[in-house]
Amino acid sequence: MGSVSEYSCIYSALITHDDEVTVTEDKLNALVNAAGVNVETFYPSLFGKALVNCDINSLICRVGAGGGGGCAAAATAAVPAAEERKEESEESDDDMCFGVFD
Repeated sequence: MGSVSEYSCIYSALITHDDEVTVTEDKLNALVNAAGVNVETFYPSLFGKALVNCDINSLICRVGAGGGGGCAAAATAAVPAAEERKEESEESDDDMCFGVFD
């Protein structure tokens, strides 16, 4: 579970990115201060340094996709894998006489 400071910096970074502006410590501090939120002083600096040369779009797309890979790779790999598992499970149930209408 994150702290108010972490979430404030995360939301500030997303707002900054949505406005197509480079995420920096100064911009994060400006948004946090405008929102009237008290954050620990090191968080805007930490997030600013971590996100300055980062592709935030790829981070957003990879949420929940597991480790590694990009957005397109995760999306194309997930669909065939799910279809294969479904087919395998149907075959194995029929072979073992566990069909619904047997």
